[in-house]
Amino acid sequence: MQNVKPIRARTVGSAGSAERVRRKRAAPLLLLGGLFLAAVLAAFGIPLIRRAGAESSPAALAELLKQPPEDLTKVPIARMNLLCASGPGMAEKTALKECLATISLWAQRVQFETDRHRYRYDRNPAQFENSPGFFCMLMLAVVLAEDYGIHYADSRKSEPAAAAASDGFFSNPRDVFLHGLLGPARQGTCSSLPVLYVAVGRELGYPLKLVTTKAHLFVRWDGAGERFNVEAAGVHGLNRFADDYYRHWPFELRPGEEAAEGYLKSLSPPEELAVFLSIRAMCLRESGRLADAAEAFATAARLSPGTRSYRLMAGALRHKLAPTRAAASSGSAQPDTSHLKPVAPQSAPQPEIATTTP
Repeated sequence: MQNVKPIRARTVGSAGSAERVRRKRAAPLLLLGGLFLAAVLAAFGIPLIRRAGAESSPAALAELLKQPPEDLTKVPIARMNLLCASGPGMAEKTALKECLATISLWAQRVQFETDRHRYRYDRNPAQFENSPGFFCMLMLAVVLAEDYGIHYADSRKSEPAAAAASDGFFSNPRDVFLHGLLGPARQGTCSSLPVLYVAVGRELGYPLKLVTTKAHLFVRWDGAGERFNVEAAGVHGLNRFADDYYRHWPFELRPGEEAAEGYLKSLSPPEELAVFLSIRAMCLRESGRLADAAEAFATAARLSPGTRSYRLMAGALRHKLAPTRAAASSGSAQPDTSHLKPVAPQSAPQPEIATTTP
């Protein structure tokens, strides 16, 4: 096996000068990687949160939506996300089994590399902020970026001031759902990148949550004695920000807005599904399928009654569709939807983090 070179978290998808982690491993070693997972997690005190046979496997969105909210805990987040990207008005037929198999394969690679570089943490924990969880997330980010080329879609990067409901952000579902990251382009946005982090991390038993703020999704590690936020779509490597950072970026939260929209709290599985349905609704709205969009927003509102914007959007679309109220609709105030469009965090002050020395 080759000597291990330094690890450095670098800009996802950029051509930065940070040194890459070179890996030329034999296939049998990668296949054996699964044997190390329990030992690594046990050593770091990270509990396994997945159990064999506990998953539910709906094969279609209609089947998923029939499940009681309490049963959604058994549905992997990647399956929920990919099913919300399916059907008329959305992307071409999504290869669900292939996408899920890819996530599992990537998780094995992350686990293998985490175990292989574990000695770096043992030798100098301070280089990883004395946080086993941060070390695990750093390895996850490095493998996804360096081994698989995961990056933010250049065409979808924008400054918060440029966000608008009519800018076509949701015109291509591949930019906002997982299958765009799992396909040949390997690109997505902060609608999909945090979901990929959570999906891969949960395969490894990491206690990861999806969290919303205005116009943005991010990841939270919440368990094993640690709680911290991870910016999964930054342009300057892997970063951790406190909750208060997201009260001001990418948009300032108005008084009462955090509570009204359920921002900054770890989402439950039904609330995660509601997020994906709202993204689906915006894609359908973009393609002119307003009735389907209204239905998706209404379902999201039922799953996440604490999110005001879902109710407002469902009502606004239904109002627009009512023929007897069309004239009144044209002159009435419509809810602001710009906050539903995730923004690439390129204007945030995010220092690059060099993780280790040789």
